[in-house]
Amino acid sequence: QVRLEESGGGLVQAGESLRLSCAASVRTFSDYFVGWFRQAPGKEREIVAAIRWDGSNKYYADSMKGRFTISRDNAKNTVDLQMFGLKPEDTAVYYCALGWRYSLGYAPGEYDYWGQGTQVTVAS
Repeated sequence: QVRLEESGGGLVQAGESLRLSCAASVRTFSDYFVGWFRQAPGKEREIVAAIRWDGSNKYYADSMKGRFTISRDNAKNTVDLQMFGLKPEDTAVYYCALGWRYSLGYAPGEYDYWGQGTQVTVAS
């Protein structure tokens, strides 16, 4: 059974930073690529960033490039999302997800396991 738990969300002011963490309870974490997604009220879930099983390939959505950094520690079964220069439009519930059917996933349907999410609110 795979379980994911996100942490690190909260309320920040525009321009500030947050670091989200995802802890995975899974037998072999390195079997999976990992993605961070977000969903704002009334909007579809969208990808934020993704990282290959060994960290050799990373993907960022255009609006996150240069502001967000994804990293993973396979020894600790964790994936972090460091977010800098947060904007009010970054306000959303952030989810981490694991997938195994591809080398890297870019859409929600390409992931197999999801966490419950953590709320990030950026005040203007």
